[in-house]
Parts: sequence; structure tokens; C-alpha cells
Amino acid sequence: MTTHRALIVGTGIGGLATALRLHDIGWETVIVERAAARRSPGYFIALFGTGRAAAERLGVLDAIGNRLGDDTRNFDIDRSGRRRPGMGHGDLPGAPRLVLRGDVESSLFDAVSSWAGIRYGTTPVGLDEHADGVDVTLRTTTAAGDTEVTERFDLVVGADGLRSTVRRLQFGPDEDFLRPFHHMIGATILQRPVAGFRSGDGFVLAEPGRSAWVFPFANHQPGVLFNYRTTDEQAEFGRPAPESIRRAFGPEPLGPVLEDLVQQFEAADDVLFDAAYQVRMPSWHTGRVVLLGDAAWCLTLYSGMGASSALAGADLLGTTLQRNPGAPARALREWEQKLRPFIGAVQTTAHKDLVMFVPQTRRDRTARTVTLSLLRNPLAKRVMRGVIAQQFREKSLDVAGV
Repeated sequence: MTTHRALIVGTGIGGLATALRLHDIGWETVIVERAAARRSPGYFIALFGTGRAAAERLGVLDAIGNRLGDDTRNFDIDRSGRRRPGMGHGDLPGAPRLVLRGDVESSLFDAVSSWAGIRYGTTPVGLDEHADGVDVTLRTTTAAGDTEVTERFDLVVGADGLRSTVRRLQFGPDEDFLRPFHHMIGATILQRPVAGFRSGDGFVLAEPGRSAWVFPFANHQPGVLFNYRTTDEQAEFGRPAPESIRRAFGPEPLGPVLEDLVQQFEAADDVLFDAAYQVRMPSWHTGRVVLLGDAAWCLTLYSGMGASSALAGADLLGTTLQRNPGAPARALREWEQKLRPFIGAVQTTAHKDLVMFVPQTRRDRTARTVTLSLLRNPLAKRVMRGVIAQQFREKSLDVAGV
């Protein structure tokens, strides 16, 4: 039997899951990563039913675990620290798991590490696709300098994130596909709980055009997520991230809670600060080159489905390649035809869910307050959970199931 060979670019969730799935169907995989080493554990993500089903088939669900604590309390607060009961991930339909990005990546890495020789400091600089393969020029950067080598692959999978090198080489410049949300995000893991709150407390401070969320974890320090609206992403990048966040929440005094959160963000060794974009493309593949995860669709964190969709996309890709031996172009067409309606629905939902993370107007803020008040009434809570369950239905679809 012929052994097919795939190049996978990126060691995030999508890349590692793809390597695992292709290995399961007998493919040889080469994984390259532009960074010099593995990433830090990263920020918090939700794993909904779509992702759980794929992770279970990949054999990593138990290793991923769940960091939702049993004694978690959630609040809605204002700048003075005044609090009222709020909602947390445990209140959402479908029992999503709250985990760190590193929980998912580590479980996948452990599953592939015995056979996957990952080439760090390596990125593609040229793609030449033919009917019978793709010639890829790979550049590796070390302390001794750069080296380049050209290799032939049967398939190239670009799982290299929002600003994908594979997408740029094969499909065109970023500006052709990135669609801005006109919002900035800042995230990190806190060094300690905010004064007056337990480590198991989560809370949301939401104002028109800006919000701060604190997510609690079991046996781990909480994480913070800042969100704010902007009309000039480049100006936000032109300042230190903590200064941009302070400006976004000004000119009013921050108050004790926001001040604590911004100070901890400023002192953190590992932070995420970026603009929110979706990727919109007419096709995610050519004959032998395919994009997956954020490189292809970037649902944004407002959808809560980035990790789940990457796992499902990788799982389904292995299935369609196995069903179409020796015909990668047909396999990729089948893969996209099944996956695209699901991704399109979640991308649309992300625009609606943005208001949940960042109320855009005073009316949105009032609607949030009313909703939380209703959820404190047992009868109204049952009705509201039914409404929310309908809105979350697509997050539990096993889109990769056969």
C-alpha cells in the first residue's frame, strides 16, 4: 500500500488534531511550527458538544478534562464592585466544558509525541501545487542561521491561525479575507483572585461598548477577558496593551475591580491582545492544499466554538480522506460541503453573541440586567433556559459524525 504524506502547518489544536486523525488512517505526517518551542498554556476556552464528540473519537476527551468548579459563584458587577447574581458557563445549555487552551493542546500533543517529529522554527515560504503533489519550500531558523529545503507532499494542511502563512501563499493576502469585528480583546491568567472575590468566583462588568469578564477554574487561577469597541485597530496596537485598555475604559475612574484587573494584565508574562476578525473565504481548499480552523474561518471567541470547530474539522478531514483513497481533491470537496453550512451558521451566530460579551448600547445593557433578573425566578428560569437552548443548538451538533 502507498503511504500518503501530509504537511501540517501549525501546532495549535487544529494542527495537532489533524496529525492525530491522519495518523489513525495510515498517513505519514510532518508537522512544522514557526515558533521556536511549544506555547504556554494560554487563555480559557469553552468546549461545546461539537468539540466533545470529536475529542471523544480522537481519544483525548478524558485527558482534556473540565475545569468547571463545583463551588463556582458568578456575579454581575459595576465599577464600584457592587454585585448581583449572574450567569456562568455552568448555566449554559449543553454543559460546555471550561478549559485552558493548553489543556486541549497538551492532550493532543501527548497523543502524537511518540511518533510526530515536530520541526520548530520552521515555516513554509513557497508552495508549488501539481496534479500529483505539492512541492513545499520550508525555511528553518536557528541560532546558526536559516536553512531551506524543498519536499514533496500529497497534502498540505494550513492550521496556522488567523494570519496564516499557508493562506497567504496559496490563496492571497490577509486583507482579502479578514473581516473586522471592530472590537479588541485582551486576555491573560490572573496571578491571584481579585480582592474581595474567591478564586472560584466569576464575574462580568459590562458597559456599552466595553466589558471585563473573569472566568473561574477549578484548581487554577482565574482568567480575565477584556473586550471593547474601536474604530481604529491600528491605533490600539500602536500603544502598550494596558494603556489601550485603560483608555478604552476611561475617562471615568476605573474603580477598584477594573484597576486590579488592568494591573494584573500589565504584570502578566503571557497575554493575548488582538483585534477580533472572522475569516471569510469562497473556498477553503484547492486540489491538495486545505485550510482548517482559524486559518479558514476564525469564528472568534465570541462564538465560543473555535476549539470545537477545529477538532471537528480535523476529525471530519480524516474521515473524508479515508473514504476517498487516492483522491484528495474529491475528499476536500466532500469535507467542505459537509462542514461549510455548519461554519456559516456559527459565524452568523458569533455576530449575535457579540452583544452578550459586549453590550453595544444602553438598551443592550438593560436587556442583560432584565435577563439576569428573570433567571433568578425559578419559573422564568425554566422558560429562559429553553429559549437559550434553541440559540445554542448548533454548538452541540456532531458535524463530524458519520
